[in-house]
This record gives sequence, C-alpha cells and structure tokens, in this order.
Amino acid sequence: MTFSPQLEARFEKLLRSYPPGRQRAALVPMLLYAQDEVGAVTPEVVEEIGRRLGVSTLEIEEVISYYSMLRRTPAGKHHIQICTNISCMLLGAEELWEHACRRLGIGHREVTPDGQFSLEEVECIGACSWAPALLVNYDYHHHMTPEKLDRLIESLRKPQ
Repeated sequence: MTFSPQLEARFEKLLRSYPPGRQRAALVPMLLYAQDEVGAVTPEVVEEIGRRLGVSTLEIEEVISYYSMLRRTPAGKHHIQICTNISCMLLGAEELWEHACRRLGIGHREVTPDGQFSLEEVECIGACSWAPALLVNYDYHHHMTPEKLDRLIESLRKPQ
C-alpha cells in the first residue's frame, strides 16, 4: 500500500522521534494518521503499518479493538463526537446527544446517507470545564446546547 508523500514524510518524522528499538510505540499515531488519509483503518493499512513497525497483525488488531477513535469503516466528512461523561452529562449532554440523533437521523457510529455527517457518543474529550462539549473532526465546541448544535450543523452543510 502506498500513502501520499505528505503522510510518508509525517511517518518518517514520527519514527525519527523514537529511539532505535522503540519505534513500535508509534503504532497508534501511525494508525490515526493513516485513518485520516484513507478514511478508516483497513486491512491494507494494518498490513502496511505492521510491516513497517515489525508488529504482527494480531497485535495491531488488539490495539484497534481497544481504542475507540480507530475506525474500521469511514466516518462522515464531519465526524461529530459528543461527550456524555459525568461533567458533560450533568450539564445536558444526554439531551444534546438525543437531539443530534434526531436532527441527523442517525445513531452511534452511523453515517448520514449523503456521507456528510457521522455521529459518535464518547466517554471523554478532555473538555470538562467547558461542558457539554463535542468535537467535529479535531475542532472543539464548548458549552453546547441543542440550538448551538443546530447552528453548527447548518454551518457545516454550507459549501466552503
């Protein structure tokens, strides 16, 4: 499998940041970077990264099954992750989650038919002080309400 020159450069830089013999520690970042480019952690991605790091397919499969941010199927163009952990839950995250499901017509780890949105309920995104919070791809949105979510979804629907 071949990756873009940009991803190859990113892999090289990442691998140089680990001491010799410790490069397998780059596994999760490499999977995330590849997922961003390919859209999902495919069997081909697993095989290629395993080859590069000298890590077995089974070991990689164990990592993928542990980390919820690694996906086997592509997410939507706008991947919305809503935190429903305790801080966010106490400030309305459950209502926000239910509103998002109704608004988009999808549930946990589903993608809208047009491929524009995917939705995921997550345990924590590290934004407890700004609860309820969500991520759209890698962008944080704090103190969310159903009304703010509606405006956010509409702004993401607009061509850019």
